[in-house]
Amino acid sequence: MDEEAMAKLSHDIKNQLSNIHLALDTLKHEVPEPTEDFLFCLESILTSATKINELLNHAR
Repeated sequence: MDEEAMAKLSHDIKNQLSNIHLALDTLKHEVPEPTEDFLFCLESILTSATKINELLNHAR
């Protein structure tokens, strides 16, 4: 994959990760009494999204 294609792919993935982060933040504040399982799931998704972002940053 050439550098320009990689940059575009990285940009597109980061946009989707931003949407995921915003949705997680909204869910965190919308659920009045979240269960431990719910919070665990939110944290797992956030951790994975953060890791993907870090991988993209190091791939350049």
